[in-house]
Amino acid sequence: MTSTATPRTAIVTGAARGIGAGVAKRLAADGFAVAVLDLDEALCAKVADQLTAEGGRALAVAVDVTSEEAVTAAVERVATELGDPAVLVNNAGIIRDNLLFKMTAGDWDAVLNVHLRGSFLMSRAVQGFMTKAGWGRIVNLSNISALGNRGQANYSAAKAGLQGFTKTLALELGKFGVTVNAIAPGFIETEMTEATAARMGMSFADFREAVVAQIPVNRSGLPADIAHAVSYFASEGAGYVSGQVLYVAGGPAA
Repeated sequence: MTSTATPRTAIVTGAARGIGAGVAKRLAADGFAVAVLDLDEALCAKVADQLTAEGGRALAVAVDVTSEEAVTAAVERVATELGDPAVLVNNAGIIRDNLLFKMTAGDWDAVLNVHLRGSFLMSRAVQGFMTKAGWGRIVNLSNISALGNRGQANYSAAKAGLQGFTKTLALELGKFGVTVNAIAPGFIETEMTEATAARMGMSFADFREAVVAQIPVNRSGLPADIAHAVSYFASEGAGYVSGQVLYVAGGPAA
């Protein structure tokens, strides 16, 4: 990253496991102080403690990203205890998969609230710090499902919405030195994809084998693959890249 004397602070939501934890570890390795945000502070603490043990600075913060009050309090705590946020990775997400005729309004609202409302609230809460500093990086986690995926009307809509959100924030915040980009993962080995396999009544090994057969690079993705892309967008050198959607999916997006 940069040669500043005081490390810049990065916030990663949904960072207690999976992609979020992988991103938190990579940003810490890049020299950022990292705030690990998720619903369960005990799980956040495990990730934060590991980062600290490896020589980094980290803070575990429990937050419900759909709550305006909770988000405001969490960001204020990060700014006070770790430093003004310079990087935000909106990774928090849930799935409530079902075919449209079986999908409840509650399942629709839950997914849209976490992905879209959560990203909106977090981005709004940090943008003041970034614009004041004249430097910032916001990275939103979309998904290849934004292009459409059977049984995921809520998730697909949320992830497509994040792409429009990304492009709009890039237009609004660019003049303040803040870039906004999105990453759209393909199949990544996480607890969420394991849950998808279980929902389909398949073992994860069989599910992964079936998916990998359709991936040009002939392997599944890992959290580290997404973390590497986040590392680029968060870097000093990516300052001329904004409003982009990068598909990290082992091949071209359909």
